[in-house]
Amino acid sequence: MSEQSVKELAPSIDVKDLSYAFPDGSTGLREVFLNLPPGSRTLLIGANGAGKTTLLRLLSGKRMAPAGTVAIAGVDPFKFGLEGVTYLGLEWVLNPIVRTDIDVPTLLSSVGGDYYSERRDELVRILDIDLSWRMHSVSDGERRRVQLAMGLLRPWTILLLDEITVDLDLLSRSNFLAFLKRETETRACTIVYATHILDNLATWPTHLVHMALGKVKKWGSMEELNVTPELDTRVISGNSQLGELVLRWLQEDLDERGPRNGNSSEGKTYENLEGKGGYGAEKRD
Repeated sequence: MSEQSVKELAPSIDVKDLSYAFPDGSTGLREVFLNLPPGSRTLLIGANGAGKTTLLRLLSGKRMAPAGTVAIAGVDPFKFGLEGVTYLGLEWVLNPIVRTDIDVPTLLSSVGGDYYSERRDELVRILDIDLSWRMHSVSDGERRRVQLAMGLLRPWTILLLDEITVDLDLLSRSNFLAFLKRETETRACTIVYATHILDNLATWPTHLVHMALGKVKKWGSMEELNVTPELDTRVISGNSQLGELVLRWLQEDLDERGPRNGNSSEGKTYENLEGKGGYGAEKRD
């Protein structure tokens, strides 16, 4: 089967006029429209608090979106609890089981490793996992590799990733991203990946989504946004064109938002923020 045929069989992601409020009444998302085609690899870009995590959770069906606003392959993911939709985010990587005195083969077996043995072995190789590791005595980066293998072991059709590669070293992350790219080229699947780390990503995405303050400001294919994968050696920062574009977007967001806590941060110390919701009050994105 050709790569084009594989992409045509993959699920699309459609969002129409999606607004969402948190239980406390604060706004999470405002009038979001998106159409991510089958087989696409989308980077979800935005500053902390832009709404990325909220959007991914609604796409995964972990939160209920207003009727008719979110469709995965034409189906509401919350209402129908779709098979094949995998969301890997903060709550997943904090799972206490992977911090106990347990070995890697047992963990992988618990999520279907014996059934998906070829896929298990491929992920172990790609993520450079030592099967003799015991999870209470490994580093955060090594633990994250095992968690990724567990999360991706069962074949998925929609993969939603929320900053889950932050603990990986450069080589492991590069190999992992190459694996995901091959997945979309050889299987009918679609990926949305929220990240602040752009290393190894210049040639990875097919689409970009720029979020700020709960809204989608820009979205489209790399071609539509005039981003090419070649490094632009003229820029002082040494970033790819993708990196330069994202830096520009984030600076625009900061200029539009203005400083936090009013016009000036003078006089605002850690001490006088205590007791006023200053710690842990923000919703993660």
